[in-house]
Amino acid sequence: MWVGQTYYFTWLDGQFSRLEKKAAGDGIPPQLWMVHSGGFYTVAKQKSLGVAREQVRWFRWEALMTWVSGMVLLVLVYYSSSGLIDPDVASISQAAGIAIGLAVLAGGWIIYDLAARSPLGRSEAMFAAFSLSVIAVLAWGLMHVFSGRAAYIHLGAVFGTIMTANVWFRILPSQRKMIAAAAAGARFDASLSAQAKLRSKHNTFLAVPVVFIMISNHFPVATYGNMYAWEILVALVLIGWAAAKVIREA
Repeated sequence: MWVGQTYYFTWLDGQFSRLEKKAAGDGIPPQLWMVHSGGFYTVAKQKSLGVAREQVRWFRWEALMTWVSGMVLLVLVYYSSSGLIDPDVASISQAAGIAIGLAVLAGGWIIYDLAARSPLGRSEAMFAAFSLSVIAVLAWGLMHVFSGRAAYIHLGAVFGTIMTANVWFRILPSQRKMIAAAAAGARFDASLSAQAKLRSKHNTFLAVPVVFIMISNHFPVATYGNMYAWEILVALVLIGWAAAKVIREA
């Protein structure tokens, strides 16, 4: 549900961006018509709030429940079992491995968030190059600390943590301020909307690699069990980004 909503609203935003350019000439407010489940649906993008703030529908619990369920599985499958450490890879204790895993999740969000708010975040090409470099280093490092399967899953968990933190710590606060300003009849800071839009866009590019990493568990010979495991992991991320771009523009 979360991934579907992310792509749906990103698609809506792209459609309205094109419609608004066309509407600039004829002055007709753009509307988007859709058909589904035996009915027609029309969506119009509003610049002001026409209902009470409590009537605005939020989409946030799907993200949190996805992350919580993922963390429960991470604990059950890796942190409370023997799936995390491979003695042939690194001679470390289970406790050390858990500490490293949790530090990677927290550190991944911090590095991403700082980069997104820095001048790097204003250049799509530079941000993508920086992100790919960090991902490559992280993939290589994880493959030299954890079992191959755990390394793959931890990179996916980093992406999932970034996506959830984007929703709760960056997108929702901006939206709350937008709603409060609209409810008061005041103009809201356009930069708030832009930052929320940017984080939503990043989430669409993270979602497909996360799915690829999840299903890699079923193809060990071609992924984490391969002699080029970390390179394949980086390649999966790149393929995921390309797929996300195609889906976004479809």
